[in-house]
Amino acid sequence: MPRFALKIDYDGAPFAGWQAQADQPTVQGAIETALARLDRGFAAGARIAAAGRTDAGVHATGQVAHADLEKDWDPFRLSEALNWHLKPAPVAVLQAARVDDSFHARFSASERRYTFRLIARRGPVTHDRGLVWQVLNPLNVEAMREGAAHLIGRHDFTTFRSSICQAQSPVKTMDEISIEEIALPQGAEYLFHLRARSFLHNQVRSIVGTLERVGAGAWEPIRVAEALAACDRAACGPVCPPHGLYLTGVGYPQNPFRSGTDS
Repeated sequence: MPRFALKIDYDGAPFAGWQAQADQPTVQGAIETALARLDRGFAAGARIAAAGRTDAGVHATGQVAHADLEKDWDPFRLSEALNWHLKPAPVAVLQAARVDDSFHARFSASERRYTFRLIARRGPVTHDRGLVWQVLNPLNVEAMREGAAHLIGRHDFTTFRSSICQAQSPVKTMDEISIEEIALPQGAEYLFHLRARSFLHNQVRSIVGTLERVGAGAWEPIRVAEALAACDRAACGPVCPPHGLYLTGVGYPQNPFRSGTDS
């Protein structure tokens, strides 16, 4: 059966996360329903696998999944057909590519990239409602960068791990945390970019919520290092809401979308 990689973009607001559930709408469920209209294997209950199982309300601009199909589709026609059958769900297949049987969207991934969007301003957000986390007061971006620096490298991230996380080990290597500040009328947007091979459940939201406390002046930057060293969930700052979080990309040793411009 030919295997296809799919690059997927979605608004997570109407979904109970990526992973298929019997009684709630999910991104995986929407895509598998569309595939069932095109492929007999999916009509019989086949499944797709994704690089990351995003939580309820979390968005993606570069999720990657793979599917084994009975028909050897032209990749462009496959993406067009899926987008037709996905209507009106806020899910789009940006690209499809024929890949080797050895390719696995999750297990072949060498890195995952997330961006968290935070807007600080007094007036309520309008155009970005449901797409960003809003706080009222400006944040000290240099203090947040200083706090974030303590998290770079290989650490036990128990403090920044959900109590229901199913990962076998809390030890992860954080390759990048960079923070952009963009001036807005009457406020600012802060973009937190995080990159690692893999993440723990709620790790990004726990880190960003903690760094917001640093930016607000409630925490000194060194307290981030102290929280990390505590290996205690109680030492973590608040977990920020899901609607500001985006899975923006997945890296592989060989880009499955070789004709594209990004990984």
